Amino acid sequence: MSGEARAIPEVTSSTLYFGPWYRRSPFFEATLRWGCTAYDVYNHMYLPAYFDDLVTEYWALVNDVTLWDVGVERVVQISGPDGFALANALTCRDLTKCAPGQGKYAPIIAPDGGIVNDPVLLRRDENTFWLCLADGDAHLYAMGLAQGLGLNATVSLPEAYPVQVQGPKARELMRELVGEDILNVRYYWTLDTAIAGIPVVISRTGWTGEVGYEVFLTDPARGDELWETIMEAGAPHGIRPIAPCEARRIEAGIFNYNSDFTLDNNPFEVMGLERLVEAQDADYVGKAALERIREQGVARKLVGIEAPGDPSFFEITEARPALAGGQRVGRVTDLVWSPRLERNIGYVWVPAELADPGNDLEIEWNNGQRTPAKTAAIPFLDPNKSVPAA
Repeated sequence: MSGEARAIPEVTSSTLYFGPWYRRSPFFEATLRWGCTAYDVYNHMYLPAYFDDLVTEYWALVNDVTLWDVGVERVVQISGPDGFALANALTCRDLTKCAPGQGKYAPIIAPDGGIVNDPVLLRRDENTFWLCLADGDAHLYAMGLAQGLGLNATVSLPEAYPVQVQGPKARELMRELVGEDILNVRYYWTLDTAIAGIPVVISRTGWTGEVGYEVFLTDPARGDELWETIMEAGAPHGIRPIAPCEARRIEAGIFNYNSDFTLDNNPFEVMGLERLVEAQDADYVGKAALERIREQGVARKLVGIEAPGDPSFFEITEARPALAGGQRVGRVTDLVWSPRLERNIGYVWVPAELADPGNDLEIEWNNGQRTPAKTAAIPFLDPNKSVPAA
């Protein structure tokens, strides 16, 4: 392959400049100390992007346990007497079916049915919700909606910063850190507890498709202490800090907002998200538009794509044209080498008639070369989520 593709980098040193206009997570200094040499900017905050060889990080996640600084998942809190009404108006999920202590993957919907953001929503109590955002300013949308609907609800940005503990040894590590109560936390449920006397909220969620937890620090002054406590306890389990693992999240069928889909797309266009448009009595924002789309169907779909390759190919750095029969029909949003599947996998927008698995495509690169590819079902691994939900 050639064109806009990034090989696995060999990083030996770097010079980083950190300006005051971007936020630093409470774990930022710890990530520097533990060897992070590259950062992205996400939600106006520095996100660790590189600690070690990406294949090494992948196998650490798949075989052992890893720690991620994901303080960039900006938490938006909705609270007040009308907190439930506001949260339920924002999403196509039926929050009457989300109990206090439970979470949902909850796309936020625009009036025309577009996706404003796709957070994990955690219901903290009857009228208090946390939206753990992808990159975007959806808190401003929530503030405007509260005002426009005349609701007695407050939208705020609390001090809550997550790290992710992910991998098959995560459960045992968390048991050692928290105690037996963690074993009773079901997939997408939460626990308020403490680690080494540090108050935290733990959700059984993650961006991996592996067994995993997100640990929300609520006292930012203790970020370094929490990080070191987890690393020390994880040492016998082979823990290592890593950046978010693109290959593993794509294997699991997890999307990246603003990369795979945007405000211009609706849930019926994204394979797997149509199930989240739940039948309900609530007249949430965008409901009428989504029901029209449900009835009329869509002209395009985001589906899986797979292509031959080798480990020297890591990922594309910009969307690439997808062709069928020599004609451009869509675009590839992600393509990454999967060490376990030993091929390149990703996502592609195609006309609805080409959305079924197995349709022939080509990926076009900047130099004009083309790579054969096929549409694929997603997730690529574990479609029933038996691993993270076990």
